[in-house]
Amino acid sequence: MEYLEFELPIKELEDQLQKCRVIGEESEVDVTETCSNIEKKLVATQKDIYKNLTPWQRVQMSRHPDRPYVLDYIRAICGESFLELHGDRGFKDDKAMIGGLGKIGDQSFMFIGQQKGYNTKTRQYRNFGMANPEGYRKALRLMKSAEKFGIPVVTLIDTPGAFPGLEAEERGQGEAIARNILEMTRLKVPIITIIVGEGASGGALGIGVGDVVLMLENTWYSVISPESCSSILWRSWEFKEQAADALKLTATDMKKQKLVDEIIKEPLGGAHRDRDKTFSTVSNAIVKSFEELKNLSPKDLVAKRMDKYSHMGVFKG
Repeated sequence: MEYLEFELPIKELEDQLQKCRVIGEESEVDVTETCSNIEKKLVATQKDIYKNLTPWQRVQMSRHPDRPYVLDYIRAICGESFLELHGDRGFKDDKAMIGGLGKIGDQSFMFIGQQKGYNTKTRQYRNFGMANPEGYRKALRLMKSAEKFGIPVVTLIDTPGAFPGLEAEERGQGEAIARNILEMTRLKVPIITIIVGEGASGGALGIGVGDVVLMLENTWYSVISPESCSSILWRSWEFKEQAADALKLTATDMKKQKLVDEIIKEPLGGAHRDRDKTFSTVSNAIVKSFEELKNLSPKDLVAKRMDKYSHMGVFKG
């Protein structure tokens, strides 16, 4: 288990608890009471730290190296039923954007999301979760296939942004994202969107238009990353904490601004602390959202979605 800087007091207590148990096992000394006291202190410290996280600490939690990625969610939720589909039928298969058919119970869904890598080799292979235009065109192709067969769409967002390279711009990165946003607003099947990690800029919006938009507790969703915002405003990355605070990018801020519909609670310490519980919670949230949407006609579904997004940003003086 890796620890972030603000989690070090937890690490110290967990190390103490481990040593205490080892002493108990290797000697005849009764350490039950000592271990119990450390456990109580550990729980109190965890609650104190995690209930008072700053926006920047939430950003760090969303990037935690042990945090589950999109494929982890899909494989845990769908099991053996997941069938990955490849290619945009125009240029090539983008490894940063994954998608395919999977089942929850007897209901089929089209899952689409950005996949990051676990180590240096897979991060390069997945382009650090930053999709090229062909990735967004692949996502749109899969969404259109889902619409054709009446299959609901689930998008899982975890990206530091769309790939900003020259070749991506040459192949129409902006157009691909804009096309996805347009087509998603009028897709005739339910769309359930969940931010499971980082939700940055147009890279997230390219698969982020949903009838129901959910955010895990320790994730963020914003037009720009705190580091980029800091470098633009202060010509330095040193003010990233101030930028994170000013951007109002946490799940609580997004819910307050009515930009997301619901916050999915994570286990104490983050999604990586109890993966099975997190996967179960996300699966239940998908099923619950689908139950609310499945009886709407395509016309009502689109009208409701259009209405939802047209009311965002409306200000009454």
